[in-house]
Amino acid sequence: MFVSNITATHPVVFLLMGIPGLEHLHIWISIPFCSAYTLAVLGNCTLLFIIRVDAALHEPMYLFLAMLATIDLVLSSTTLPKMLALFWFRDREISFHACLIQMFFLHSFSIMESAVLLAMAFDRYVAICKPLHYTTILTKPLIIKIGLATVTRAVTLVAPLPFLLRRFHYCRGVMIAHCYCEHMAVVRLACGDTRFNNIYGIAGAIFIVVLDLLFVVLSYVFILRAVLQLASKEVRYKAFGTCVSHIGAILAFYTPVVISSVMHRVARRAAPHVHILLANFYLLFPPVVNPIIYGVKTKQIRVRVLGLFLRKDLKCE
Repeated sequence: MFVSNITATHPVVFLLMGIPGLEHLHIWISIPFCSAYTLAVLGNCTLLFIIRVDAALHEPMYLFLAMLATIDLVLSSTTLPKMLALFWFRDREISFHACLIQMFFLHSFSIMESAVLLAMAFDRYVAICKPLHYTTILTKPLIIKIGLATVTRAVTLVAPLPFLLRRFHYCRGVMIAHCYCEHMAVVRLACGDTRFNNIYGIAGAIFIVVLDLLFVVLSYVFILRAVLQLASKEVRYKAFGTCVSHIGAILAFYTPVVISSVMHRVARRAAPHVHILLANFYLLFPPVVNPIIYGVKTKQIRVRVLGLFLRKDLKCE
């Protein structure tokens, strides 16, 4: 369905296909998706609540973790409710402007998550390599500046995409072969010269992933060198142990990105549902896993989570 006037050439609505080829399994696929979303919401809300109410956790490491939890909540909530409506009620319609808004939040918050993981690497670098200056370097004003820089970079990079997409005429239909409005999935429906969108989207993603990952790796090179210079094996183990949760979060975020990228190049002839399931895995995996990683590996959070639930049990008794 297209707008009849000449000035607006975009569709009134797009239709989300879901997972092409597996439409008959949408109800069954929704079960793990709904479970994962529930875990993501509960886990990240619990983290935010604990960090908020416990003044002892108002330290740089936990403030960055609160940023990560907020981003994960927004990322999962941007796509999963609409996706579940598609799976359960076959509600495939999404308005053109809602599609652009969803796309903006999806891509901008993905970039923010990469930036926060980099900031957390910087936090671990300062804590291990410059422990005596930790509180003087990572002050609250600096953390606020890092947060603002994270948001500014993401918004600046993603904001042009909706405006670029508005200028196209969509003559290739309104069926988006995906569960949500992803930039390249929308571009494939546009007519005209889309080369700039293709280059901008790919170059931006590569630039962010490569640059952030490069600085993360560089941080850990310095951290590893500092840890190996410590005298005691027990002290070395304890120092590097503080990085385990962050390394897990990095692997949870970047591993699906790398796998998806490799699959797009190595298995180009793979069925469309393979790529879409990978994209959904990339979207859901970090929000689900991050609270578990930090809850299990970070003693301060683990103790407070257990205390929270134990108090509830005592009240029930």
